[in-house]
Amino acid sequence: MNLKEKVQKAGVVGAGGAGFPTHVKIDAQVEYVIANGAECEPLIHKDGELMERFAEKVVEGLKLVMEATKASYGIIGIKEKKARAVEALRQAIAGTEIKIHLLDDYYPAGDEVMLVYEVTGKLIPPAGIPLHIGIVVNNVESLYNIANATQNIPVISKFLTVTGNVKQPMSFIAPVGISLKEAIEIAGGPTIGKYAVLTDGPMMGSLEPNLDAPITKTMSGVIVLPAEHHLVERKSRPADVMTTIGKSACDQCRFCTDRCHRYLLGYDVQPHNVMRSLGYSASDADYWRKWGYLCCECGLCSLYSCPEELYPKEACRTSRQILREKGIQWKGEVPPTPHIMQEYRRTPLQQLVKHLGLTEYDQPAPFVAIDYSPQQVRLPLSQHIGVPAEPVIRVGDKVKKGQVIAEIPRGKLSARIHASIDGTITNIDSEIVCVKRETESFLKLA
Repeated sequence: MNLKEKVQKAGVVGAGGAGFPTHVKIDAQVEYVIANGAECEPLIHKDGELMERFAEKVVEGLKLVMEATKASYGIIGIKEKKARAVEALRQAIAGTEIKIHLLDDYYPAGDEVMLVYEVTGKLIPPAGIPLHIGIVVNNVESLYNIANATQNIPVISKFLTVTGNVKQPMSFIAPVGISLKEAIEIAGGPTIGKYAVLTDGPMMGSLEPNLDAPITKTMSGVIVLPAEHHLVERKSRPADVMTTIGKSACDQCRFCTDRCHRYLLGYDVQPHNVMRSLGYSASDADYWRKWGYLCCECGLCSLYSCPEELYPKEACRTSRQILREKGIQWKGEVPPTPHIMQEYRRTPLQQLVKHLGLTEYDQPAPFVAIDYSPQQVRLPLSQHIGVPAEPVIRVGDKVKKGQVIAEIPRGKLSARIHASIDGTITNIDSEIVCVKRETESFLKLA
């Protein structure tokens, strides 16, 4: 069985957020394999903790992908500030041809397009992917999971940071499928009465009002904030309110565009032009919407650049959705050329944290080894890009930890789902499978 087959069998997907099935990504021949350890979202620490404590396994996964793709170069992109993780990786790559590329502390250093340019000096074609220029990029946790896959260990756990208003901010390995409430309780529980929960990160993450929502293969963080926090208020506004405010208040200052990292790399992303579309009729708006097609939704324009706190990112997202529904593709042909100010308009992470009002939560979340056996897990059938996996079990079936419970539909882009605990299948619907044990939950901190 080759690496692609082992990775497919283990259900490995991109752990950095997108969830692209990894067995498809590594089925190629490339020149570079880049390990993405940039971890640019504020307050999230799980990748840094993973690299510091499991550097050898990350490097093992990188070497496996290099061998499978016949890559000549393996490079780890990591922020220089993560000194302990950098040192651990340096020891792990000793005697290999793998290199470490140190990154400055800015946002969004972890964007795939930005990282590829930083590490190789190459620009991905507009609307393209790294593979188009002979590069594969994998998150460091994905590489960890790839190494596990060669030992027949499926993806049934997730590195996670839980921080904010909790008693003990920490990073730990959580069983896939436990609830947000359980993850918060593992970190000691909330320290305030009325709170909101952000999943993933402050910039690209979203509010999750349902504390029973499950931890998935792609989730990176759980952030507890006061319900009245300004960031919570901004992310709570309905889409139609965002549009109404933008239509009436945008003064075309261009800050959203001039600070956009993809615009500065030479890509034709111009959020200020997309904001103009809000004031036009549906047919005329398409002309302005085209400048949002290459947006990566990093959120910098909405949450940092705009002096009036409008929503250019959301306007770009909506524009792209509308254009795709109409079958309108991006048609630019000019290769990108970095802006002369590209290097000087980067957004320092600490400045961003301060602007977001998160300075008091910018604290370490050290790795804690836990032994947690939940009574129940809820496993979504879609934890990845592509179509949902198809259940291969029935209600009442008894399953073992690591057993396949949902399979890739034949000929489709998807990923396997495995049971993360021993138990009985109690419910199956179009979106989720529930597994429950007879015994109560058990938690032990190392």
